[in-house]
This record gives sequence, structure tokens and C-alpha cells, in this order.
Amino acid sequence: MSNVDDVRGRFGSSPERYAEYAAQQIEGVRDDVRSLLTLAGNERALDAGTGAGTLARALAPLVREVVGVDVVPELLEIALKDAPSNVTFVEGDIASLPFESFSFDLACTRRTLHHVPRPELAVAELTRVTRPGGTLLVEDQIAPVDPLAAFELDRFERARDPSHTRTLPDVDLRQLFEANGLVLVSARFRHEQRALEPYLDLAGCEGEARELVLSLAPDEAGDYLVDSGWYVLRK
Repeated sequence: MSNVDDVRGRFGSSPERYAEYAAQQIEGVRDDVRSLLTLAGNERALDAGTGAGTLARALAPLVREVVGVDVVPELLEIALKDAPSNVTFVEGDIASLPFESFSFDLACTRRTLHHVPRPELAVAELTRVTRPGGTLLVEDQIAPVDPLAAFELDRFERARDPSHTRTLPDVDLRQLFEANGLVLVSARFRHEQRALEPYLDLAGCEGEARELVLSLAPDEAGDYLVDSGWYVLRK
């Protein structure tokens, strides 16, 4: 079971638009990482599902080396432009990472799991490539506790973006971490007010599809509140 074609179609059709958005987030993401992790500066880090390289670029000044992995070659091509000298990019699937076990001191993924049909494979792979005693950093949108609200959110997200699979609730993420023997060091949650129109523009959602998505939006006021979480884990 794979949705790689959906992901490539979604992000490969408008890589410049997504890359511009990603570039605007680098400094903020770097601040998040600094507040969550104490880094020595000699770590080898992985950014799985790197997209246009937001997290990889954010990590670059903080560690010795960063490797970004993604299934969308168009995004990787953009990410390579003006990339810091200690950052490299590799085409690959987060559910089957092209690296040997224990290859990284720090393995990260940001806003990727909701694009993965089997997130348990992604977490298992992140765990596999992290050295014993190493750190994992996971960030994603969090589903509401109410099952009906979660269903409606996923219906909206799939209509907006066919590569969306399922937004996981906090309890499911914690169970995935526990199943891989990971120790939760800390978790931080954020409420984000998301404007609908720019959010649809980012996905290239237009015409009749856009009208459908607007009719499914969680809030009719022009924006809606989403929850996201950062998880710091120790292997």
C-alpha cells in the first residue's frame, strides 16, 4: 500500500509555490528546534520527508551534517539550490529509508506522517536508522479527540490534498513511539489559526474542487484552528 504517486502529483506539480512557502518557515522552525533540543554540534541528522528542505536547512547551522530524504524529485531539485555545504538530499521513501541501521544521531520528520498510509512503518524506519541513545524529533498536525471532528477534518484535508491519508491523534502517535521502544522525553503542542484561502492556494486547489473544499471546511469564518505537536524521543 503506497500513495507515492499521489504525493509526487501533489507536490511535484507546483514545487516553486511550495518551496517559497517552505523557505519562509526556516527561521521559525530553527527556533523550535533550539527550544526543544540541546545539540552538541557534531551530530549527523536526518530529515525524512524533507520536501523543499525546511527542516534540513533549519538544522544545518546546529549540527555537523544533515541528510534530507523525499520521494518528490522536483522538490529535492529546488532544495539543492543554495543548500548549505553540510546538507545533502537523497530521493527515498520514509517507509523504506535507503540507509543502514544506526546511521544517524538525530532522526527527524516534520508534517509528513499524515501523508503516509502506514505511519507505523515510517516510525519504525526512523527508529532503525537512529543509533542507540540517539534522538528522534517528530512534528505533525494532531487530530481532535472527538472521532466525528477527526473524521470531518480528514475529509476536508483529503478533498484539499489527495495525498493526505489520516491525521493521527496524540494517543496514536504515543502508541507508535512506545511500540518501537522509544522514550518520550518531551512533547509540546501548539494551536494554529490557519487562513483557508492561502491554505487552498498552497495546494493548488481551484475551480469546482475549491468550492467543494470550502463547503467541507471546519469553520465558515475564513480560517480554522488546528493543533500540532512536537515530540522529542530517545532511543
